[in-house]
Amino acid sequence: MAEPKKESLQRLCDLHRDAAGLINLNPIQRGGILTEAAKKTLLEWGDGYSVCDYCEGCLGDIKKPPIDVFTHEILPEFLEIDAVRVTNGARESKYTVMHALCEKGDTILLDGNRHYSTYVAAERAGLKVEEVPSNGPPDYRIDVEKYAAEIERTKPKLVLLTYPDGSYGNMPDAAGLGKICRDYDVPLMLNCAYSIGRMPVSAKKLGADFLIASGHKSMAASGPVGLLGATEEYAGIVFRKSEKYKKKEVELLGCTARGLPLITLMASFPSVAERVKHWDKEVENARRFVRELEKVEGIKQVGERPRNHDMIPLETEAFHRISEKHKKGRFFLYHELKNRGIVGLKPGITKNFKVSTYNLTDEELEKVINAFTEIAAISL
Repeated sequence: MAEPKKESLQRLCDLHRDAAGLINLNPIQRGGILTEAAKKTLLEWGDGYSVCDYCEGCLGDIKKPPIDVFTHEILPEFLEIDAVRVTNGARESKYTVMHALCEKGDTILLDGNRHYSTYVAAERAGLKVEEVPSNGPPDYRIDVEKYAAEIERTKPKLVLLTYPDGSYGNMPDAAGLGKICRDYDVPLMLNCAYSIGRMPVSAKKLGADFLIASGHKSMAASGPVGLLGATEEYAGIVFRKSEKYKKKEVELLGCTARGLPLITLMASFPSVAERVKHWDKEVENARRFVRELEKVEGIKQVGERPRNHDMIPLETEAFHRISEKHKKGRFFLYHELKNRGIVGLKPGITKNFKVSTYNLTDEELEKVINAFTEIAAISL
């Protein structure tokens, strides 16, 4: 066995994250920031198989820690759906449903704003993909009424809607699509990676047969970890047991997330269940952010109006103009924000980007608004 180079090993020893005390605006991370309760579990449950000491063959049935109560009682009640399983992430959840319900060559119908992993999951399952496109710029809205004609044309085995999408944060009429899918007797899967854990989501109210969640994006958990919810009609299909290993669920390959991803998901859950009750305040914060930043010439929100989600995509010609003259060039915005205690934007991005105001305090929101407006006023 060749010995690793000392320089390479040193890089691993120097791993650290320069984020202490900073405000992170990255939409993919804001909903995943660990609660204090979750942080306290990190060392105790850090070993890879730490939750498996009392396992009798099924991860979801472990009683110590109370994974069984979490999986079979708390989560179904929270999501108003019949059965829930913890998975290794949202994309794994989507693939599980596609593989269980469809045969190779079957067609599924997606929204044009779907995440790339939705398409890749369909490719892996050998499925044909049809899409309902958005209405294009500047709103990029998905009109769910257009699904009806596409369902008639394509005869899909499964319909999927991204709620909201990860590009524009648009909140399409999921309940309206639920009614359409019931009329055509085709199952509906909602990808709620950016909604479950941030806002109230009910499969019953939305008419969804499957719910997909991301613990590390929106449920204050270390990842990767996700959820897959299914109605009683389909639970027996997607959670079917192995013929040989009677306690193992085939589509989940027996076990999914164990260790810190699962235990932090559980530890954060009481706080998550409480914070979704305050979704109206989160929406108002996002709208306030947009109102204040659009007072600056050259900054404009993209996507549906008014904002119905904390994810905010922006076109920022004002910052791009500054970057053309600033000594740090297109990296100036990243440095100006970090100097003010704010991170989350990719270095080198000035023309357009996404931010999230989720779970910011009033003081933090004010600080972020002031930072952007101050930077936009830089004169060179």
